[in-house]
Amino acid sequence: MSILFNAIFSSIALGHTFVDLLGAQRAVIFTYIGTQLGISNTALGALSMAYVWTQSLSQPFFGWLSDRRGSRWLAAGGVLWMGTFFSLALLLPGYYALGSLILASLGSAAFHPAGAAEATKIGERDFSGHETTAASYFFLFGQGAYAIGPMLGGPLLDRFGLTGLLLLSVVGLPIGINSAFRLRSLVNHQPKEEKAEKKLNIQLTVGKAFIITLATTIAFQAWIQQTMNTFIPKYLSDLGQTATVYGVVTGLYMVGGALGNVAGGILADRFGKRNVITGALLLASLPLFAISKMGWTPWLYAVVPLAGALNGSTHPILVVLAQKTIKGGRGLASGLVLGFKFAAGALGMFISGILADYLGFSFIFGMTAILALSAALIIRTLKSVENQKIL
Repeated sequence: MSILFNAIFSSIALGHTFVDLLGAQRAVIFTYIGTQLGISNTALGALSMAYVWTQSLSQPFFGWLSDRRGSRWLAAGGVLWMGTFFSLALLLPGYYALGSLILASLGSAAFHPAGAAEATKIGERDFSGHETTAASYFFLFGQGAYAIGPMLGGPLLDRFGLTGLLLLSVVGLPIGINSAFRLRSLVNHQPKEEKAEKKLNIQLTVGKAFIITLATTIAFQAWIQQTMNTFIPKYLSDLGQTATVYGVVTGLYMVGGALGNVAGGILADRFGKRNVITGALLLASLPLFAISKMGWTPWLYAVVPLAGALNGSTHPILVVLAQKTIKGGRGLASGLVLGFKFAAGALGMFISGILADYLGFSFIFGMTAILALSAALIIRTLKSVENQKIL
């Protein structure tokens, strides 16, 4: 827990909270504006996909830039960019608002690889090599914000309209300024060998088989995550449950994922990354399969967050593993893995939606259990690279 009192880490964590707090309003704002403009559900889905893919495809570039120019202005600037264009989306009319919201995603894209790389670096350098624990706390702040974001944004939207959400965006200014101030000393924290490493060409430290195996595991984990986040509300709504019920259940899934982040990071530093990923995904298949068979029951209040915690616990571990596959490019590695993860999750969610229309929600939830089992078996085949302690 002492890492939370590290000035640099805490400033990055606060930035993550803000960026994801605004990002969590995306679906609510698209729906609100889309209703006013009479936009179809297909068009709303396309807008949401545009937001995700703009964020995903630009992250590797921002990660590469952070490796070359440092994390300070990308982390602080990402916060300020997100707050500025999010605010414009609340003030501009019609389609201009939608376009501004998509542009806001570039702030998130700039922040995430720089923040993830710096958080991991702090854990590795200043906290006895506990880089996965540090990454897990970093992602806790983001996923926690995603969980509470709609709970804050919904009432503000109901009471004050879009301009009420300005109460969330204005807090980005002091957070961005604080990040720029705190991160000014980053250059003084970098060892000489790390500075020299930036001059090297980016090189993979692992073979193609390692990359393919890791990418497949990341894709399956993201597919599970996005499918559950997106379709649990619709599933429970179709079963006759109220918005309050399915809102709470969906929020519990996100809360479970946030708490699982921390547990997974701590356990991975103690028992090994591959062991924890394998065990967590094997166990996750059980509640995921149960959800596909249970229908509506109050037991979902316990089973859903359990599934979220077990699947979510693998997220920081997979990011750290990806960071270690590229020599001299931790920021680029963070951008690549996070961008790929978001894009793969969005594509998986789209496939799940098609399957749900034809085969039902029970089928796609059962499918997530198969994805978890498959990912556990796939990740188990990974072997540590010679002379490198990766797993």
